[in-house]
Order: sequence, then structure tokens, then C-alpha cells
Amino acid sequence: MGEQYYFNTRTGRVERGKQSGWQDRMGPYASADEARKAYEIARERNARADEAEKKWEEAWDDQNE
Repeated sequence: MGEQYYFNTRTGRVERGKQSGWQDRMGPYASADEARKAYEIARERNARADEAEKKWEEAWDDQNE
């Protein structure tokens, strides 16, 4: 595996490798540019997960009516 980058939520800086504790770190990411977008990536992932959960709940409700 190549170099890994992390976004430090406390400092707002990108770090190469695990320089800070887990509680202040988002990642790993494949590039520094990707790590800079950590919050955006997290929002997109959360939106997809929320949509998948909504569809699952709707399917569950339809089966149990």
C-alpha cells in the first residue's frame, strides 16, 4: 500500500502518515488532496448511507404491512 494521508480535525492540516491521535484524525486517504476534502467526503458518504437506510426502512415497512 502506498503513502497514506490523514486530515487532522483539530489543526485543519493534512498529515502524511499517522502523526496525530485517532481522535483528531480522519482517513486514511490516498492523496493529500483527497485528505483536504475529508469533510466533504464524509458528508457524501453519510448522505449515501442515509438514503440506503431510508430505502431499507421503506422496504421493511412494505413487507410488514
